Amino acid sequence: MSRLLEGRIAIVTGAGRGIGRAHALELARHGAKVVVNDFGVSNNGDKTDSPAHEVVAEIEAMGGEAVVNGADVADFEQAAAMVQQAIDTFGGLDILVNNAGFVRDRMLVNATEDEFDAVVRVHLKGHFATLRHAAAYWRAESKEGRQRVARVINTTSGAGLQGSIGQVVYSAAKGGIATMTLVAAAELGRVGVTVNALAPVAKTRMTEGAFDTSEMALPEDNSPIVAWLASEESGHVTGRVFESDGGLLTLEEGWNHGASRDKGARWEATELGSVVDELIAEGVKPEPVYGAS
Repeated sequence: MSRLLEGRIAIVTGAGRGIGRAHALELARHGAKVVVNDFGVSNNGDKTDSPAHEVVAEIEAMGGEAVVNGADVADFEQAAAMVQQAIDTFGGLDILVNNAGFVRDRMLVNATEDEFDAVVRVHLKGHFATLRHAAAYWRAESKEGRQRVARVINTTSGAGLQGSIGQVVYSAAKGGIATMTLVAAAELGRVGVTVNALAPVAKTRMTEGAFDTSEMALPEDNSPIVAWLASEESGHVTGRVFESDGGLLTLEEGWNHGASRDKGARWEATELGSVVDELIAEGVKPEPVYGAS
């Protein structure tokens, strides 16, 4: 097998189970040295034992190199220490795969403040904290004349792109990750970093309770695109969001300016009914929210 990532150094968060585990194993198969992060939480965020050691053992059994990390990705200092662990253990950092997360599905009228804070914290802040510290390292390396060919792959969701009934908080957090990806790509390109996002579809702990998973793709079906995006071959691709569903790979198209009208002056409220109707008629019909009737 051709190995895309020989000698490259990666962090994969939430890599103890499911999609994160599959990503860590796929990167290792392609020659990457992997920091296997897993805080050890249940599907709803309760603390449990982490299986990260098992993933490291699998990587080592195939002849690869890996190390366990138990950081809480949304703890700013722990995220910094995780980046430093990659540098101290393997000599640098080239790839960051942000994957850690959990769900607490609720309809809007039943969602609590604590649930909102917990979901936004692990998904949105968890992506920010790791990316922030990795970016600082890559910028410092660039300033010292050691610019790395760095790659970030964030994890969004169809829920964050089209919305999903019963997942208002999760959808909001994943939508924020997609937008964070666009901004980070624009800011970090000058120091050799590409930033993309993946919306994976797979049978995991997170989907089994919410969807019919009988015909869903396996977690590992999502990992080849992550390995390619993590490679040096992908340098021309940044600020993009992909959806992976088994053998179906889709480039997502997000917010774009659509139809417009310019009066050249301030609108009167009474004028706008017909204007809005015209704009909607000329625009692209949005995809329905998942679960909407």
